[in-house]
Amino acid sequence: MTPAMLKAALIAQARALGFSDCRIAPAQPAAHRALFEQWLAEGKHGDMAWLARTPERRTDPTLVLPGAKSVILLALNYYQGGTPYPQDQSSSDSSSPERSESSEAQRAKDGPPPPSSTEPPPSSIAPSPSPPYWERRYSTGSGSPATSIPSAPPPASDQPPSTTVNNSKPPSTPFRIARYAWNNDYHDLIESKLRTLTDFLTAHGGTQRPYVDTGPVLERDFASLAGLGWGGKSTMQIHRHLGTWFFLADILTTLDLPPDAPGPDRCGTCTRCITACPTQAITAPRSLDARRCISYLTIESKGPIPIEFRRAIGDRIYGCDSCLDACPWNRHAQTSHEATFQARTTIFQHTLRDFLSLTDDTFRALFAKSPIKRIKRPAFLRNICVALGNVGTPADLPALEAAAQDEHPLITEHAQWAIAEIRSRH
Repeated sequence: MTPAMLKAALIAQARALGFSDCRIAPAQPAAHRALFEQWLAEGKHGDMAWLARTPERRTDPTLVLPGAKSVILLALNYYQGGTPYPQDQSSSDSSSPERSESSEAQRAKDGPPPPSSTEPPPSSIAPSPSPPYWERRYSTGSGSPATSIPSAPPPASDQPPSTTVNNSKPPSTPFRIARYAWNNDYHDLIESKLRTLTDFLTAHGGTQRPYVDTGPVLERDFASLAGLGWGGKSTMQIHRHLGTWFFLADILTTLDLPPDAPGPDRCGTCTRCITACPTQAITAPRSLDARRCISYLTIESKGPIPIEFRRAIGDRIYGCDSCLDACPWNRHAQTSHEATFQARTTIFQHTLRDFLSLTDDTFRALFAKSPIKRIKRPAFLRNICVALGNVGTPADLPALEAAAQDEHPLITEHAQWAIAEIRSRH
């Protein structure tokens, strides 16, 4: 089998497994390795020490897998639609004051539009230079089903498209969780698919290292090199047919597969993701200070959330999708075919104050197989207290007062802050 035939067979396998796109990049040093190292030197990775370990390995796949010739990049859609709630579910008795309209993408009513070969005018979506962007494991992005990918690009305008998830107002919800964490941990699902692909490649003489944002690889650099989207100004990967709602996985292989051509940067003059960030963590196009990012603060950081960011967190209790929601390339996002990504009712039927009664055991049971489980109860209840401090009412004070007596100081301090915030509002 020729390398071209092997690549075609690999792509067919990836599609059959449900991946939305599959591209190949050469295994060479990452294009933005020097800027990545500068980002680390400036401490913008915060407490994520694993990012700073052996940066030379992270920027050169041949140091991770000696003899590596190719990097296989795979995208898997996880977009679940506009809201985790059934349309007939009423809001809870402990819901927040009416939230401001959130930017969520609304899928096209009648399925994907007919394919179009028309490119947008260069005035607003023209290719532009591609400055650095790094992986953000604590927040991911995704796209559309493999079987039905629309090809019409966003309109050439700096105004939001008229029919997008960005403009829809979902039913009132008592809290927000980043979409990728609405149900089971995506690592388990994708890793099983990667095993199938690595077995296929091994049968054809290759040695592989598969990763789902768990290995020392700047996968977004290689995704852009392979034409699987481009690094957006939010630092998230964007795909012209998948938008932002996709997981990115990669396989290093010693097989020399024909590489794909890089694609253009299609952000143009749009800066909606930068404007949308509640904490101004995107300090410049493609420059992220993780220490300000809500995903970092509510997931990766294990200590107290700085006072200056607490009100900006709003009702978010795990992660943040604001920069993803704002992207106009989501206008054609279609609901994923993977049932694993649909919202888990047992989580979303709770009110915020319900979570405060969780013990270590009930926390582990409720979030079994969920990515939320890994931050453990103290950090999760810290997040709950901050959200209640922002959107809670006097009815939530008894639960917060009980939490303020918790044996863990992280919960105690944030519960006390929430109590003070609610009392100052009422």
